[in-house]
Amino acid sequence: MQDPVYVKQAFSRIADRYVVTNHVLSLGTDILWRKKVGRLVASWQPEKILDVATGTGDLALEIQRRCPEAQVTGSDFCPEMLSYAAEDGVKETVVADALNMPFSDNSYDVITVAFGLRNMASWPEALTEMRRVLKPGGHLLVLDFSLPTGILRMPYRFYLNKILPKIAGWMTGEGDAYEYLAGTIEQFPSGQEMTQLIEANGFTNAEAKPLSFGVASIYTAVA
Repeated sequence: MQDPVYVKQAFSRIADRYVVTNHVLSLGTDILWRKKVGRLVASWQPEKILDVATGTGDLALEIQRRCPEAQVTGSDFCPEMLSYAAEDGVKETVVADALNMPFSDNSYDVITVAFGLRNMASWPEALTEMRRVLKPGGHLLVLDFSLPTGILRMPYRFYLNKILPKIAGWMTGEGDAYEYLAGTIEQFPSGQEMTQLIEANGFTNAEAKPLSFGVASIYTAVA
């Protein structure tokens, strides 16, 4: 589990450079991942969608484009990040801690969380809270980094731990924050381990879909 105080401070410091830095570090692949998520969410035809840990709103904006008739809310515990989300066009934003959200039980058809669950203080508590807020039969979608298997695993870990923090440090002046975040990827469960974690906290039919040779994964489940 992660240190929420450090995470909040780190994201506050890099908010104005966060999106560009992510695009550079992923060679733009993160844009394609979010588009895939947007298409998947749209296929469920939801009326109310909550994007937890929305950050600067990249995923919420993609979902708004794909689901123009739906109510899309972006929540985050970092006001500095949310201000950029609102400026960029996320229609509804709420400052909220994912472990204690100010939303009623059974109030959303879909909850998404992209690159956010990994940074929360308690993954089980966060998942349990998302299950509370989802309507019965609603969908959970988690998009996050994972570690490739096979021959790509070692070179990717070298990039993650040695190269990525240096590039990010040059771009943001906050290399220590990216060293911390790289470490969280090493610790974060993936594949079957993640689907088991999701199902252990109130969900059913959890599935894992690797992206880009396992560099990231989409996890879906039903409330």
